[in-house]
Amino acid sequence: MKSLFKKLLATVLGAIAFSSSAMAAEPLKIGYSDWPGCVAWEIANEKQWFKEAGVDVTFEWFDYVASMDAYAAGKLDGVGMTNGDALVTGSTGAKSVMILMNDYSNGNDMVIGKPGINSVKDLKGKKIGVEVGFDGPPLALTAPQNNGMTEAAAARHPVPPKATPPVRASGDVEASVAWQPSSGQALNLVPGSKAIYTSADEPGLIYDLLAVSPESLASRRDEWKKVIDVWYRAVAYLKDPKTADDAVKIMAARVGLSPEEYKPFLKGTNILTREEANKFMVKGEGFKSIYGSSKISDDFNVANKVYAKPEVIEDYIDGSLMK
Repeated sequence: MKSLFKKLLATVLGAIAFSSSAMAAEPLKIGYSDWPGCVAWEIANEKQWFKEAGVDVTFEWFDYVASMDAYAAGKLDGVGMTNGDALVTGSTGAKSVMILMNDYSNGNDMVIGKPGINSVKDLKGKKIGVEVGFDGPPLALTAPQNNGMTEAAAARHPVPPKATPPVRASGDVEASVAWQPSSGQALNLVPGSKAIYTSADEPGLIYDLLAVSPESLASRRDEWKKVIDVWYRAVAYLKDPKTADDAVKIMAARVGLSPEEYKPFLKGTNILTREEANKFMVKGEGFKSIYGSSKISDDFNVANKVYAKPEVIEDYIDGSLMK
């Protein structure tokens, strides 16, 4: 009887060990999209640096909003998204922890006016096409406020970013909010249109980060540390004049553009070194801190009924692995 019990116990323990081993063998799944601060991951993929670092990672390509939907559905361990969007996604129950700051938008997010709209003040009484619930609203709100106007002076009209070029061409709105490459397509589609306000006018309004599930971070912290270290290897490769052209070539190929077409996008995205990023990961007020910027986004989202109650900002940020 004891012998039978020992065999059963050994079988159960073996199954548990096998199950744990199988779980550990699963690669980290990260969703990324066409924002330059996400596309830069492709450098590390192409060079097989994750393998060199001893961490198994699978990157899955999505449209931006679809990547957040996949994360919310539990199909990803992490996703590249903005600090404001992490709060929106978390408010639905898909909490995340931002462990790596990739960049801040430095002009690639734009309010684009149709011909005849030459400044933000020209939008008084007009409609702005914007994707309500994500990064467009803060940009659409900040633009009027920073130009001596109230938010009510320009009404927001819901428009998905991928639909921005056709909606602009239809004339349904006088201006629209979009990010590259959609913003560039919108400018090219309507002759005479222009960017009347961009994220460069308010640095820190939109930070882009790697956000991961709290469960994955807790159980695989060492692996995420390796992921971050590989990221900074890719950043160094992109910023080194000797290798920058190759890095841009890799990134451009990922989105189906030539290096010449892609280079301008990098000017509008301030991809940060480790030292630069850590300066923004400290607690503080206003846009110069990820905490302050996220608080501003949270206040906006609650005030505009994107979600009902304020989120706990501190629960969304862990910059310790970047140190």
